[in-house]
Amino acid sequence: MRENFNDQSQSMNTIPISRYRFFQKLQPITLLKKITNNSFTGCLQVFSESGAWSIYMDQGKLIYAGYSEEMFEPLYRNLQQLSQQISTLPLGINEQVRMIFEKDIENQSIPNPDYLAICWLVNQKYISHVQAALLIEKLALEVLQPLLKLEYGSYEFVPHTFLDNLPKFCHLNLRTLVEQSQSGVKVDVQKNLNFENYYQSDSHSTYQEQLPKNNSEQVDSKPHINQPINPQVTARKKYSILGVDDDYSILNAVENFLDEQIFSVLKFMDSSQALMEILRAQPDIILLSVEMPNLNGYEICSLLRKHTHYKNTPVILMTERMGLRDRAKAKFVKANGYLEKPFSQGDLLKIIFQHIV
Repeated sequence: MRENFNDQSQSMNTIPISRYRFFQKLQPITLLKKITNNSFTGCLQVFSESGAWSIYMDQGKLIYAGYSEEMFEPLYRNLQQLSQQISTLPLGINEQVRMIFEKDIENQSIPNPDYLAICWLVNQKYISHVQAALLIEKLALEVLQPLLKLEYGSYEFVPHTFLDNLPKFCHLNLRTLVEQSQSGVKVDVQKNLNFENYYQSDSHSTYQEQLPKNNSEQVDSKPHINQPINPQVTARKKYSILGVDDDYSILNAVENFLDEQIFSVLKFMDSSQALMEILRAQPDIILLSVEMPNLNGYEICSLLRKHTHYKNTPVILMTERMGLRDRAKAKFVKANGYLEKPFSQGDLLKIIFQHIV
């Protein structure tokens, strides 16, 4: 007998992974009800022999859902369809996403780089916030359908996730999504989408807060198939990253990890020379090593914060020391964050996207 999401009488009889590490009989509906009813913020992670599911929630609303074994393929399928309908989304967008976010994915520390890819698509104005919300809903339905059929596994509730400091494009009603999945509603990725009519529907009222507030953000509801792209409309901002470290291998890693079509990287080993170049070049983000001769990262950051133009420029400290004292120093000089050495491409992309999206 299929369990009903609205049935509140069934007790929670599964054991959290922190207490019981072996796979057990699971009731996915019960787990999903728990994070909805308690206005849960964080991530429900469900593990099985076939893979792992991550359900990200904010105050009881779903903000993203992913499946480890099919992380990018659902995104690529939907982007391929959208590229025929949105003039700002080029047909080769999948290859761009693959090169930036799927490279060396097994060594990345970020659990869902596919969400970073969506942030990047919005930041580069390939898709709007509204289109990102619709995309996330379609992906969530694809993720939930196999999860609801899961019989054995384990689970864990994680209160803090990498999404905490990233943009949120929607707050979806998880109950509605589950009911759609249970009723056999299938996600038709080939269906011709009409964004304008979609948001007029009462059944999708969870998106009302995400609707554009002015005409410049309105979404074109007509499909665009193989339509030439106006280069003036799709011009992308190229972000300048200035890195300072007396270890040249760190600077090379920063440059190699970042796509040259999106980022330009200035590298300096001499901190005094770098300070003068920062004042001249006015980079979008500054990466400073803490351990350097002459001026260290704390001192450079402190000097920059005294300059009117650099009071709000993102400054990230790169360090091998992450103790409480080091964090206090970073906060005192008003650094925006810190990157622990050695870092992966995922670590670098995560902290950069927190400050440019």
